[in-house]
Amino acid sequence: MTNGGGITEAERCTKLTRQLGVSIGPSQLVQAHTVLKKLKDKYADRPVLVLGGRGHKAREVLESYGFSEVYISLDILAWDPSIWPFHILTDFEKSIVKTKDFSNIAFDAVIVIYDPLDWAMDLQITCDLLRSRSKVFRQPYKTTGELSGPTPTNNVDLIFCSPDLLWKSDYPLTRFGQGAFKEAVQAAFKAVTGITYPFTQYGKPEKPTYEFAGEVLRARMVELEGPSTRPLPTIYMVGDNPASDIAGANNAAWKSVLVHTGVYDPGQGPPAHTPTIEAEDVEKAVHWAFTESTGLRL
Repeated sequence: MTNGGGITEAERCTKLTRQLGVSIGPSQLVQAHTVLKKLKDKYADRPVLVLGGRGHKAREVLESYGFSEVYISLDILAWDPSIWPFHILTDFEKSIVKTKDFSNIAFDAVIVIYDPLDWAMDLQITCDLLRSRSKVFRQPYKTTGELSGPTPTNNVDLIFCSPDLLWKSDYPLTRFGQGAFKEAVQAAFKAVTGITYPFTQYGKPEKPTYEFAGEVLRARMVELEGPSTRPLPTIYMVGDNPASDIAGANNAAWKSVLVHTGVYDPGQGPPAHTPTIEAEDVEKAVHWAFTESTGLRL
């Protein structure tokens, strides 16, 4: 279970299998956007703009879930380069775009599945669509009253799949994540309209994501053992981010193990959310969870 993503579950599992030397299948993985499978019926044949990841990987993700009308920012740019004249499409980008006349396509949603690579372009295109009176590009902007009235109508749904403000790479200091892009969208939108835009948040620590993970675990039990009425066993969350991993696990009544090899730095003081236990690294966390659940030592 991860707030990462940007590629299909099948592609991620292939990479994990190669890295870990153990066979991992899609039924064992929940990425930040995997929960969007539950929205397939709502958006299956409706135009959506998907942001994040490299090339057209984000489109591939949603199409693998059953969405059929999926567009990326590069499609919009290819249709009208003046929407963001600072990005010139490469030959590769030209080869992956869908050619459409977006002047008559009304979008139902903007879905951010992963960290965008070109924040500036995606920020502009997102705000254009959120402000559009008819949910169509190039159309007049709504007034603030139309956006914020008691019952706003004709709004484009805005969905984020990870709230993580920070994450850890090989760089010695934390890096901005998708949560920072969300903050940028809201700040820019408020600067031009005076209001913030309503949105739906998925990913850790959000309740719908943990409920979905519980469903995945239940399905995995059935896959391994056959139909059963027994409850799920104790679930252990091992993570490095107190704000997502530990907060979400605690709220879901899972046992939480905070490791010191990522976002959380014990030298900066106690975590904002208290785990069941802290561990130096993932290996020690797994050893503790195994012993705690079985009474045996690895």
